[in-house]
Amino acid sequence: MKDIGHDILPLAEALQQPCPHRDMDLALEPMDNLRTTPGGPHGQPLTFSASWSLQDRPRRIALLVDDCQEEYRPYAGDILPNVTALVEAFRSAGSASDGVCIAWSAWSRAFDDGISNAMDRWYGPRGLRPDEPENAAYVFTGSAGIRPLAEIAPTADEVADGWFYLGEHLDMFWTFDDDGASYLDTKLTALDIDTIVVVGLWTDECVLSTAYAGNSRGYDVVVVGDAVATATANQQTALTVADSTVAKVLSTADVLCYMERDFVTGERGAVKGTHHPDGRKAG
Repeated sequence: MKDIGHDILPLAEALQQPCPHRDMDLALEPMDNLRTTPGGPHGQPLTFSASWSLQDRPRRIALLVDDCQEEYRPYAGDILPNVTALVEAFRSAGSASDGVCIAWSAWSRAFDDGISNAMDRWYGPRGLRPDEPENAAYVFTGSAGIRPLAEIAPTADEVADGWFYLGEHLDMFWTFDDDGASYLDTKLTALDIDTIVVVGLWTDECVLSTAYAGNSRGYDVVVVGDAVATATANQQTALTVADSTVAKVLSTADVLCYMERDFVTGERGAVKGTHHPDGRKAG
């Protein structure tokens, strides 16, 4: 591994060096996507928000419908109309653009399947009571429980094209083919998608982890705040964390307005590279 210790300069000195990858005039301007926090180290603010907006460039965009399945219908009731409206809007846009798609996942963990021993240890061995289950790590009603909610289910053609798949862990990117490639990332990369819009269940587990995983893979991430829900008390906390770290939290109305009025299809490869797992461009 390369020893980079001697290559890291103090910021004041680094600013004097040639910088081929950054507009230095722009970099030296104050930030407008922060909230000042008095007393922060080095005088720096400690709260940020996304510096981009959906409207600031053409995009190739995917709606990710995260684990909206029959097992979780009790938690989906309040958000289902919004998710339905978003699925319809993306389907409509996708009929006119090759830069729009929808992907559906379902949580497919089964009792004692051994897929993730870390999660098994985290939740622990208790709470697997069939009549009054408490342990959230498993689907209790079998195959019926992982069917997509009928109101927003993929069509037969969408299923045949591989846009519905079974997830094996929290984030939607954590399902892999035999070569170790992320199934979802491979599907999105084939269309040069550069932006993902996440809806579904649960906000503080699968939605939040998908947002982080998507950001790490080079996607701009939107979480639709009134189209995600959870079974726990952490809804607002999860949205606050997402909005101040890796995603832009918008409303259903915001996203519908964008898709119906402002969406412009981006050119393939204009934003996100395909040669590296984190979306960097080659060269």
